[in-house]
Amino acid sequence: MKIAFYGSSLLSSYWNGAATYYRGILKALASHGHDITFYEPDAFDRQQHRDIEPPSYAKVVVYPATTDALARVLDAGGDADVVVKASGVGVFDAELIQGILRHRNAIRIFWDVDAAATLDEMRQADDHPVHAALRELDMVLTYGGGPPVINAYEGFGAKRCIPVYNALDPETHHPAPRNDRFAADLGLLANRLPDREARIEEFFLRAAALLPERKFMLGGNGWHDKAMTDNVRAIGHVGTADHNAFNCTPNAVLNVARDSMANIGFSPATRVFEAAGAAACLITDAWEGIEQFLKPDEEVLVARDGQDVAEHLKALTPERARAIGDGALARVLAEHTYELRGHQVHAILTEQRARMSVPA
Repeated sequence: MKIAFYGSSLLSSYWNGAATYYRGILKALASHGHDITFYEPDAFDRQQHRDIEPPSYAKVVVYPATTDALARVLDAGGDADVVVKASGVGVFDAELIQGILRHRNAIRIFWDVDAAATLDEMRQADDHPVHAALRELDMVLTYGGGPPVINAYEGFGAKRCIPVYNALDPETHHPAPRNDRFAADLGLLANRLPDREARIEEFFLRAAALLPERKFMLGGNGWHDKAMTDNVRAIGHVGTADHNAFNCTPNAVLNVARDSMANIGFSPATRVFEAAGAAACLITDAWEGIEQFLKPDEEVLVARDGQDVAEHLKALTPERARAIGDGALARVLAEHTYELRGHQVHAILTEQRARMSVPA
């Protein structure tokens, strides 16, 4: 099928945590023969911080963040079999969701990469553009959320809501040699965001304060003016090309969910699978549904607060860290690759096209 995909950015992960997810899903879909065009706006300095070249699996159209350019790219998707509006594009989100509804012969999809936040917005505003569009859309796909998100979306009027979880592309994220630039007892890769900062203060910065003799490393945008203890080193943005070394070098790496995702559960971040794919020893904050992806104490360590993180680090031997990382890698390779997610989405699209071909 011909797919027109309107998202934040495929070419840049700069302030764009969905980049790895888009790349993995679309690469897997292309292997099924789908012809994909990804439309992304030139906004938020992302084009100045590209971390991949235009890929072979999708044509990328970068358009100016103007109303005229928006109209052109929406018109360009008019001959597509599938049109997708992803959440969080950041410019013209309302216009994009309305624009894809015009393509009535196509499968029309809203793909939510932050369902918990979108649902909170819809609860607060009856005229939310996604809420208004749900009954015309053919389906909602989400990258997390499980039963709570499915029930909420269907309660708002979605015809179908199907989670397509984050996963691993083993060609991109895999074990790699250590890099002394990332040496630490615990590493965390996370941009500074309002709905995650307090949890990072608790799970990461408090753990650092409790273990002044240990070394902590923080990668991601926005932390330059944050007060931290002397044993924390903030290194700024880490491009995806360095994620493997970042995950493989510290004794352990930490995942901290955003507030909304932790509350709703069943929402493993991309970082979870990147770390597992690198056979890193992962410590994650506790959230409902973790067992669906990794087994606590054998494939991942789970912490309820910063004290738990500190206790995990004090008890962690190199041998145990290696065993947990190896267990995580084996699990995600068996059950959580983008190849498997691509099979899932291909089957969803094939089934939906068959439904639309049957006379009413």
